[in-house]
Amino acid sequence: MSSSDSHQSSSNDPLALDSLVQDLAAQERRAGMSLALIYAFRMLGLFMILPVFALYAEHLPGATPLLMGLAMGIYGLTQAILQIPFGMWSDRIGRKPVIFIGLLIFAIGSLIAGSAETIEGIIFGRAIQGGGAIAAALMALAADLSREEHRTKVMAFIGISIGMSFAVSMVLGPIVNDWIGISGIFYATAVLALVGIAVLFLIVPDPVQSHFHRDAQLETQSLLSVLKDTQLLRLDIGILILHFVLMSIFLVLPLILQDEFGVDSHEHWQIYLPVFAVSLIIMVPFIIIAEKKQAMKQVFSGAVFSLMVATFLFLQSHMLWLTILALIIFFAGFNLLEASLPSLITKTASATQKGTAMGVYSSGQFFGAFAGGSIGGLAHQYLGIDGVFITVLAVLTVWLLLAVTMKKPSYLSTYLLKVEGITAEQLLAVAGVVEVSLVDEADASGQVAYLKVKKRILDEEKLLSLAASK
Repeated sequence: MSSSDSHQSSSNDPLALDSLVQDLAAQERRAGMSLALIYAFRMLGLFMILPVFALYAEHLPGATPLLMGLAMGIYGLTQAILQIPFGMWSDRIGRKPVIFIGLLIFAIGSLIAGSAETIEGIIFGRAIQGGGAIAAALMALAADLSREEHRTKVMAFIGISIGMSFAVSMVLGPIVNDWIGISGIFYATAVLALVGIAVLFLIVPDPVQSHFHRDAQLETQSLLSVLKDTQLLRLDIGILILHFVLMSIFLVLPLILQDEFGVDSHEHWQIYLPVFAVSLIIMVPFIIIAEKKQAMKQVFSGAVFSLMVATFLFLQSHMLWLTILALIIFFAGFNLLEASLPSLITKTASATQKGTAMGVYSSGQFFGAFAGGSIGGLAHQYLGIDGVFITVLAVLTVWLLLAVTMKKPSYLSTYLLKVEGITAEQLLAVAGVVEVSLVDEADASGQVAYLKVKKRILDEEKLLSLAASK
């Protein structure tokens, strides 16, 4: 049945249309939840070692702070290099085969790291872990399994799962390490990857068709334009610095807690759990203020400054309670920035270049993890623990300058809608629609409207009825 035929039969039979909408909505929920689960399993595996690895690696033969840092961050290098090729590969051979291969590579890397008896072996295993670069392919599959007008919600659901898995990994890491050790964490990571494969084939729906989605995938023709956008570049540098800081600090923080304050590694979760809870409570009002009061730039710059305050407290602290306070401030700022940056990318990038902008942004995040591990390790080796914090402060100073001089965000959201026979003028007449780009998507069997909208005043019902009327 052609696209026009399906529209005609649906409009003649309201019950059939309702049934179709319900079926599609159910598939989107199932796709979002199952893909979020796969992503969460992978993130858990990557980050559970973060709060405990420094304590383990310092006892390995030949381990140095630099090699420990490389072991922590090397996955980011291979991930950054391979995520875009894997995404393009998924356009050719299909999403699920690429995701399967990526999860298998991730499991193999986990097994190598778990069985390694040297720091070099763990570095190799972590590099292989990052080689399972499925992020772009997962997002492309999520786009295949969602309608244009609901895709942002599906992507947001996956994004929430990533944030939650990071918080859980920080608490679970010390607990699991106490039960089965670092090697056990790596082996458990391999098991999680295999469970992810089972979820992929047993729960994730099969897409009716796979095609390129410019809102979810990188388009090579747009790459140069995105890289030239100084406002987007500020945000890309921002996510790089954020993960640089995270990796650098956790190279030394577990050592401080154990060696300076006498907190055994199996007790670290008792610090991280309340710290995360309190930091999230602090973070939420600022997110609301940023959006409702249109104070995103001020809140964003304040969050960067809070990271500087936390780092300064880490540097000066010789009391456990002050270090815990620094951790609360740090994670309040970190979580706020981690949540705000993707939103700012969406607000800043043109609707038709959102996928490309997010692809560059993701690569920056992974490069940041690698840079934080390697440069942080270098600073630790030659300048000591204080040298790591001083390095972090210097990098954050650069970021603060970039943040306070960035332009005020537009507060426009991206909205996609499949349309046929609708003009840009008709779409612009709908309340809340500010910008319209109509693109003929040959592979998507029709025309897609890429809109920039004011979400608070958008007449979504009229927009959807306008599309459905054709």
